[in-house]
Amino acid sequence: MDPNRDNPIIRFTTFWWALGAFLIFALLLAVILLFNRKPAQTLEDAAARPRYEIKAKVDATQVESLPPEKIEAAMPAVAAKLAASKPAAVEKPEQVIPGTPTAEKLASAPPADTSVVDAPAADPNEPIDPAVMEFGKAQYMLCAACHGQNAEGTPIAPPLAESEWVTGPASNLIRIQLRGLTGPITVKGTEYNFPGGMVAMAYQTDEQIASVLTYVRNSFGNKAPAVKPEQVAALRSEVGKPQLTVEDLVKP
Repeated sequence: MDPNRDNPIIRFTTFWWALGAFLIFALLLAVILLFNRKPAQTLEDAAARPRYEIKAKVDATQVESLPPEKIEAAMPAVAAKLAASKPAAVEKPEQVIPGTPTAEKLASAPPADTSVVDAPAADPNEPIDPAVMEFGKAQYMLCAACHGQNAEGTPIAPPLAESEWVTGPASNLIRIQLRGLTGPITVKGTEYNFPGGMVAMAYQTDEQIASVLTYVRNSFGNKAPAVKPEQVAALRSEVGKPQLTVEDLVKP
């Protein structure tokens, strides 16, 4: 047996050489990790970085075009104008606040004469201006949010496709646009009753309302005469009144 294997000095030296090699390896590994370390990045951080860069550019542009000093200098004049302002009379019926005397006065006003719109009945085969249909299609994007892209109806609005109300008297659709609709309504044999109903769209112009109603009345399996802007104008007195119910409409 080799006596060197049992030599304590050799064993002690071997131990320290092994410990030193381990420490050197650990030190090299630490140096490698230190120089190759990258900050942890999540998908949220990656998505947020461009937003922060854009925000910084926008803030810099705003400060350059309108310095804080100018804003501070303008504040006293703006505050003085606000303090001296007085309530202005309502100029548009759609701005009337429900429950006010003005709203009650409008509600008690006699209903509009729908005969000027519904009679005499127009020819359903009369050609429709393609430009009106295109304009109406663009306007329908707002309606599609509730009634569906194909007018099939959604959980918050009834269908417009092949609806007897859509192809019925034009005054119904015009008044619904101007006043909104609440309560139950039966479409193609199915009753619908949505909380809140449909809100009024009286802020739209006569041309916008006429074009979107013309589009709906001649799309999605519907066929009916076009709605004219002058027909919408004839019922503008309905604006500001409470939401309609089925009982207020002309039966299709």
